[in-house]
Amino acid sequence: MLESVSPGEKLPSVRTLCQRYSASPVTVQTALSRLARAGLTVAKSGDGTYKANLVEQRISLGQTVDYAWQSVALGSSPLAEESVARDHFTPRPELISLSIGYLDESLQPLERLNRAANRALKRPQIWQRLPPEGSEELRAFFARALGGDFQAQDTLIVSGGQAALSSTFRALVPLGGSIVLESPTYFAAISVARVAGLKTVPVPVDAEGIRPDLLEEALRISGAKVLYLQPQFQNPTGVTLTRSRRVEVLELARKYGVFIIEDDYAHDLRLEGESMPPLILSALERTVYIRSITKITAPGLRIAAILAKGPVLGRLKAMRALDDMFVTGLTQEIALELLSSSSWKGHLKRVQSALKARRDFLILKVREQLPYLKLSSVPQGGFSLWYELPAGTDDLEYVRSAARAGVGISAGSRYFPAEPGGSFVRLTYSGLPEDLLLEGVSRLKGVGYDSGHV
Repeated sequence: MLESVSPGEKLPSVRTLCQRYSASPVTVQTALSRLARAGLTVAKSGDGTYKANLVEQRISLGQTVDYAWQSVALGSSPLAEESVARDHFTPRPELISLSIGYLDESLQPLERLNRAANRALKRPQIWQRLPPEGSEELRAFFARALGGDFQAQDTLIVSGGQAALSSTFRALVPLGGSIVLESPTYFAAISVARVAGLKTVPVPVDAEGIRPDLLEEALRISGAKVLYLQPQFQNPTGVTLTRSRRVEVLELARKYGVFIIEDDYAHDLRLEGESMPPLILSALERTVYIRSITKITAPGLRIAAILAKGPVLGRLKAMRALDDMFVTGLTQEIALELLSSSSWKGHLKRVQSALKARRDFLILKVREQLPYLKLSSVPQGGFSLWYELPAGTDDLEYVRSAARAGVGISAGSRYFPAEPGGSFVRLTYSGLPEDLLLEGVSRLKGVGYDSGHV
């Protein structure tokens, strides 16, 4: 269609193109739309469609653009160290990925989401400006779900758990200040802290959660006033902070005047055992609570809530307004439709049952086929398993070898804010059905483990 038209020249009319190519008007309009989206044509209102000039000139003349100057202008990047995390967010399609932290499509409520989206699109108000804190109805849902005396006015809606971490870290910790993190902990939390210019203070985790004795020492030495915790199904270890440890942690927070950022990312992913109330219900004055629904729904439903009381809420609200003004009304309406539907509890039960079966299946197959991997503990919820490699094994090299065998897994060293306390890998069971979990484990048999080295 464009071969006979010069750059900057007007294209023939739709009628002429239909006659020339013996095509229907719909086919021609579709082709024109695709050319426009590709930047190859430009539509001028009331005057027709023209072949794009600049792009065609560069292509025809073989011109190239030198972007090297940008490296000089930008200087060193705080993101350079965080590039290792990219595969977690965008898994390589050629690999069987045992590193996915989301539900596979067979468990996602896609039909319900589509129905909710269709209903939401019929409401003109979804395109209007919303308050930075989010829609009142959705905020009320999260407040009721948390319990206590929380209300909609204590709640902020944000675009996913990652946005919540970024806002809370920057709002609570001054530039150059210190933040205490579990070690190991969620790799993206480490990245957020570093990019925000914060000093990370690691405190080891054992089978009962963060160690209070070392936490007190870290708080005393560093002077940090913020502690980031995942008390339930800690990512990556799967450990849940015990009742006695919770009491000790809260006592230390009060003693040293510390805020706790409680990341309840796996609120809906309990597979068995007894639930414990969130820390914020025992420490209203010093806890900022984060809950996301992305892990239990679909990666594209980027909705999370931040709940807090007191002046800290005002600071968080100001930070959110500066970050992105507000979460689009369409996304909030879809989330509200889904969470308030009669089928929501049924979805939770179906997913939890499926994940429990997958967890147990993956544990069994790893035990049978990869006996050198040592499971730290069996988590009662979440989506992953934390395995220790034999002493002397390089986890990064093991991950590279796994990739060569066609399997994507997560290197444990990326979850430590400082030097790793051993050699580990994280395997997930939420993103694949059992047949692919089995295939992934079977491929790992070909990694070539021998006498503790890959």
